Amino acid sequence: MKNLLREVLCSRVYDVARETPLEAAPRLSARLQREVLFKREDLQPVFSFKLRGAYNKIVQLSAQEKARGVITASAGNHAQGVAYAAQKLGIRAVIVMPRTTPEIKVAAVRARGAEVILQGDSYSDAQAHCNALIGASGMAFIPPFDDPLVIAGQGTVGAEILRQRGAGLEAIFIPVGGGGLIAGVAAYLKSIVPEIRIIGVEPFEADAMYQSLAAGKRVILPQVGIFADGVAVRQVGEHPFALCQKYVDAIVRVNNDEICAAIKDVFDETRSIMEPAGALAVAGLKRMAAMEDGRGGAWVALLSGANMNFDRLRFIAERAELGEAREALFAVTIPERPGAFRAFCAAIGQRVVTEFNYRLHRRDRAHIFVGVAIRDRKDASALLEQLRATGHEALDLSDDEMAKLHIRHMVGGHAAAAQNERIYRFEFPERPGALMDFLDKLGGCWNISLFHYRNNGVDLGRVLAGFEVPDPEMGAFESLLSRLDYPHVAETTNPAYQFFLDPGQYRPDGSP
Repeated sequence: MKNLLREVLCSRVYDVARETPLEAAPRLSARLQREVLFKREDLQPVFSFKLRGAYNKIVQLSAQEKARGVITASAGNHAQGVAYAAQKLGIRAVIVMPRTTPEIKVAAVRARGAEVILQGDSYSDAQAHCNALIGASGMAFIPPFDDPLVIAGQGTVGAEILRQRGAGLEAIFIPVGGGGLIAGVAAYLKSIVPEIRIIGVEPFEADAMYQSLAAGKRVILPQVGIFADGVAVRQVGEHPFALCQKYVDAIVRVNNDEICAAIKDVFDETRSIMEPAGALAVAGLKRMAAMEDGRGGAWVALLSGANMNFDRLRFIAERAELGEAREALFAVTIPERPGAFRAFCAAIGQRVVTEFNYRLHRRDRAHIFVGVAIRDRKDASALLEQLRATGHEALDLSDDEMAKLHIRHMVGGHAAAAQNERIYRFEFPERPGALMDFLDKLGGCWNISLFHYRNNGVDLGRVLAGFEVPDPEMGAFESLLSRLDYPHVAETTNPAYQFFLDPGQYRPDGSP
């Protein structure tokens, strides 16, 4: 411990790293009824804290070791730290990365002049290949987390927090992968201010530290989820585990929806977008805040990285409201008759409908997939009871992973029962009650055979709807559409509709 503290205090990380700010999070503080601060490690030159430990290790190599070059295995952020440090010191660097690493991280490593080798589907696969290369090349291995100098470099984050806010700190929330960051920060802070609580945060699907502390020994997870790829480690480090056993107060686990909600929280506060592992500490802080009152000192969430792949944002935005308990998903059964949609919307009341998926299947009953904005989980339970009290069969799907990932996008198909179906796209101003107003103006004169609506947080609501309108009634139907005062486009001849949904393409044997 004495050596570790000396290494933290004498570390040369500031040759390349910056002292990142400790910023207030006023919106989150107001919601959680406690002072919340963000430690902005996403503002490092490589957008991650990993530069600290990597440089502290590499700069202290001997001249002979530096001449042979450095090598490491990493899921991304440590790789960028090693590449950046090696470039600054004029050293050759080889990085072995899993094939699942986001492209933004691979490209960033190559941009720093490092040689990248993609191997395996996890960090463990990459590490095994890296070990084989070390023996053949004689290059110096730079561990991502299981090394005293790396741990000491990460520990400088704790030293900064203490300098920036020396009094009134109650708890520090730190993301946990291999354990190097939390080990360094915890050892430093606990040696100086032992009353500060150190809370680690892991995803449920990559909780190697939680399980190891519970077992009293390091365990190897059979597999890990890679949504938060920066902490997707099957086994924590030997040195970090020993330090965590002594200095970490608790480990909080969170699910992916909570991580998505935390990314949104950080964006709302800072207008910066964290990667999933980067927002992990915020997710854990929020989960613990729900279990404790707001008395006490400030809570710090360490934002560890912002190397986000742009194509992940769609998934994150869709799941954030569920993770924040601001949206609930339901499967609802209603009678198959004109006006049933309107009666269902009346049962929901003035709540904002976020999604509405329906396709005619049977003549007696209709099955609807619907999303509704809620205040919290209790509100979702109350809405479920309200629906059942008004005669609707209803099921809460908010925690059903298959429903959230797949079923919401698969409601539909060729409806054998639909007759004289006419398809239209509509747009209307998006506001609370807008969907109900739209259904009111339709009047319930024609049966709705298809309906899809998704609130995307924009000014216009967009609906795709199908109506059963016999040919003799088309004049009256088109007259109604002209009076709606909503822009609309006929899509009955649209090839995508005809290929996937048109009842006219349906055959009794089920083939298109």
